[in-house]
Amino acid sequence: MTWNLKPLAEQTLVVTGATSGHGLCTVQMAAARGARVMLVARDEAALRQIVQEINGEGGTADFVVADVGNKEDVDRIAQRTIECFGGFDTWVNNAGVGVYSKLLELPIEDHRQLFETNYWGVVYGSTAAANHLKDRTECGAIINVGSINSDMSGPILAAYNASKHAVKGLTDALRIELANEGAPVSVTLIKPSAIGTPFPQHGRNLTGFRARLPRPMYAPELVAEAILDAAEHPRRAVTVGGAGKLQVLGATILPWLYDRVAGSMATKLADPDEPSAHVEGNLYAPQHDDGKVEGRQHGRSMSIFSTANRHPKTALSLFAVIGGIAAVAVTRRISRS
Repeated sequence: MTWNLKPLAEQTLVVTGATSGHGLCTVQMAAARGARVMLVARDEAALRQIVQEINGEGGTADFVVADVGNKEDVDRIAQRTIECFGGFDTWVNNAGVGVYSKLLELPIEDHRQLFETNYWGVVYGSTAAANHLKDRTECGAIINVGSINSDMSGPILAAYNASKHAVKGLTDALRIELANEGAPVSVTLIKPSAIGTPFPQHGRNLTGFRARLPRPMYAPELVAEAILDAAEHPRRAVTVGGAGKLQVLGATILPWLYDRVAGSMATKLADPDEPSAHVEGNLYAPQHDDGKVEGRQHGRSMSIFSTANRHPKTALSLFAVIGGIAAVAVTRRISRS
């Protein structure tokens, strides 16, 4: 069954991990387009500042200080949103943390803590959202932010990659179960490529070298656009960035070759030319330097692949026109020869 989602301007969105990166970008964009937004994060000072800015610019926003790895906190998010806005239409599980480390050098407690946020946070959020949305007459959306690493893996970010594989499995299972029930809920997995957010600065770093992201990279706005598109149009899974799609395709078609090439990814994630002391990161607590969409590295703000994903009919029409022009040109060249 195909469900129609409400226009963004008529929606209330819950967004976790809303104080930096594409989470922050998403709430800013959504509020600017008329949506009511409930921001969720652990950093109260950053939340207050961002909500004040959104409301000061004519938007409608509120916040809940919460750790998504705590079920009671997540239930409180849902309850607070119902009290404040009468309910919600879209729930975005975006909160995520990372640890830069070789797998055999990664403390088990760090590995477990990462899963508390990246996996259990999505479990708790998806459950709270589904219980609110599935018995309504109007269609709502659950949007889980995974990664291209939901479909492949690599060195240095092993725990992060594993958590994103888990998020994909959970999201697909939830979609199937809700569809079998005939529940009016769209379930989407967003899979960003490398995105120029503060992720390397916020991540726990045990490598001894400065953390970074591999190029090519994309701007956080592209992820926010994909999330907001999924809030208005049912999508199954959306990869953000054509480079990431090609990487996954290569890993799927030529896995043995990908394993060899992926080995070089270690130096692209931990710069061997820039030694660094141990970085605590935000794994166990916020760093209180949130409020930034972009990190040290900046990504490209345009992706033809992602734009075509959001506007498939327009893209097909454009490709048809280009193909037609090319065919005419070839025909004329042949007739002249």
